[in-house]
Amino acid sequence: MTKRIIAATDVGGTFTDIVQYEFDSSTGVALATRTGKVNSTPPAFEVGVLRAVEEIGQSVRDVDLFAHGTTVVINALTERKGVRTGLITTRGFRDILEIARGDRPDFFNLRYVKPPPFVPRYLRQEITERMESDGQVRVPLVIDEVQPLLDYFKAEGVQAVAICLLHAYANPAHEQLLLEEIRRRCPGLAAVASHQISRQWREYERTNTTVLSAYVQPIAQKYLGTLERHIGAAQFHGKLYVMQSNGGFDTLAASAATPIKMVESGPAGGVVGAAVLGDLLGIRNIIALDIGGTTAKCSLIDNGRINIVSKYMIERSPTSAGYPITVPVVDIVEIGNGGGSIAWLDPEGRLRVGPQSAGAEPGPVAYGRGGESPTTTDANLFTRRINPEILIGAGGSADVAGVQAAFAQLGDAMGLSASEAARGVLRIANHNMINALKLVSVNRGYDPRNFTLVAFGGGGAMHATSLARELAIPRVVIPANSAVFSAWGMLMANLRRDYLLTRVIRLDERAVKTMNDDLQEMETAARSAFAAEGFDGRQVVTQRWGLFRYEGQEHSVEVVLPPGTIDQSALEQVMQQFHAAYEREYTYRLDSRVELVGYHFTASYPIEQPKPMRRAARAGGAEACRKASRLVDFAEDGLHEAYIYDRELLGAGASLLGPAVLEGPGETVVILPGQQAEVDEFGNIHILI
Repeated sequence: MTKRIIAATDVGGTFTDIVQYEFDSSTGVALATRTGKVNSTPPAFEVGVLRAVEEIGQSVRDVDLFAHGTTVVINALTERKGVRTGLITTRGFRDILEIARGDRPDFFNLRYVKPPPFVPRYLRQEITERMESDGQVRVPLVIDEVQPLLDYFKAEGVQAVAICLLHAYANPAHEQLLLEEIRRRCPGLAAVASHQISRQWREYERTNTTVLSAYVQPIAQKYLGTLERHIGAAQFHGKLYVMQSNGGFDTLAASAATPIKMVESGPAGGVVGAAVLGDLLGIRNIIALDIGGTTAKCSLIDNGRINIVSKYMIERSPTSAGYPITVPVVDIVEIGNGGGSIAWLDPEGRLRVGPQSAGAEPGPVAYGRGGESPTTTDANLFTRRINPEILIGAGGSADVAGVQAAFAQLGDAMGLSASEAARGVLRIANHNMINALKLVSVNRGYDPRNFTLVAFGGGGAMHATSLARELAIPRVVIPANSAVFSAWGMLMANLRRDYLLTRVIRLDERAVKTMNDDLQEMETAARSAFAAEGFDGRQVVTQRWGLFRYEGQEHSVEVVLPPGTIDQSALEQVMQQFHAAYEREYTYRLDSRVELVGYHFTASYPIEQPKPMRRAARAGGAEACRKASRLVDFAEDGLHEAYIYDRELLGAGASLLGPAVLEGPGETVVILPGQQAEVDEFGNIHILI
């Protein structure tokens, strides 16, 4: 037997989670699983990572593969903690970032102000060159202009340079020359060019993406380098990978070169885990819900496929257009409602929950570390859904008296009792999460009644049954180890890279040859890139999609392209799929010409993964796992005496009827009155709504 150990950490704003598998690599059979959850340690998140390893009693020197998900990129962007960045663009186009787009969320606001660019105008510089949209050179690059630009940037204290030239998506030759020249003249200056990130059109989006990547590059490089040194000092000799927003992970070097691809690093792991779990259980349609300490995130999996989008927005709100990022990202809707979300009253005296969060420090009032404003976690504790003796983060027993005082104060401000205030916090938090679930389902033409809700994260199991009942979702699945499920999902991922290329062509008799040539070129480039890094290019698994639209329209719909050579017959089938996909999303189809807009190509390298551990049945069923009973406030369902079960002791086949509360490490499963729950052979809990 060849024993192999793999581990993954998911660093969130409040907690750092870890999952470790020990398995027989010859059979894939898991021998042992360890999980842990510790407080995150901003800004030195690597300290929390090593503490998580210590928490499970493991030495990193025994780990063969270490996958890491991090919030360092999104934190640097939202907190404006990147570096001073300069932009080099085509002469005459320095104001692309300022012009941005005309669309905005509050359309009728005549005083609307666009969000300020990450690079001020005086740091946006131009260079003489011009590329046409078909890739032909119109004006050659004047390389002699590079040194004066670098001298200017140096005088202004610029630490990173973004390069985005007009139509570089069609031909990156000028960007490649410029990037090479900058690295030759200033080897210590961080620099990134747009073609390294995405070869998609739309100049504003591409420029902004490149700027944001440059803005965080030194921060990400420093963080990843520090992490590598820390675990290296702990005698780690395995392979270190970083989770990407596309649902796969990549090497440390590739992640440091284009860090913007890590913008949704951690949440992507949870969606991957939900898809893998669904495949294991034979569930094809899933809504994944991850409720953490700071945010709630959800994503829809249609017929087993994770939806990847190439445009992601940060800081978009009802009053701000936000900033676009054109990199492949798992389609996730994220809202500021998690366990640490603070309850507060707006100027009109209305109760709100989030997006402000108590974070890891001071944390909810229940932690007893100075938090004064009640949070969603405090409301769950007040209603006795959470056992105060096992609250993660409280350092022992929770501060129940402090929680009661906080809700009494909140209730007084609204003319309500403390109990009514706590119920109100839970109802508003649930309402916010329901809106997020609708955004990924109803608003996109999907009926939630045809899906299963897979809920995880520290708060997922507490809220899932209420949310599913509101949306008429028939079944909820709470995964085994749901509190650290995103980290588990990372171990189910593969090394993956996405390639996007804009190519606008009408679908006539000449389109077939162009498509086959383009796809072959992308596949060759992808396999060669893996081979250059020491991976066997023959083991790379590829998938491809085409982006199509009706001629004259603006936005496109992604359709799977068949493997192998595409002929006219295959293209006709693709067109039928396009019409069906378009009608599902927009409720109609047109009798118009269709054109190709571009390609989405993925290349994955399979990573050795364990088989999930099976759970044995337990004599006596669920009744043998009862710990106690207590009076629990189920809000709309009222007060009920509920049985309390030990989640870890429940064996395969165990069945129980709500009202009930299941308690396990870092998680509390709330089963409403009348709901039936059963444990499957892998330890997942299935709840019929």
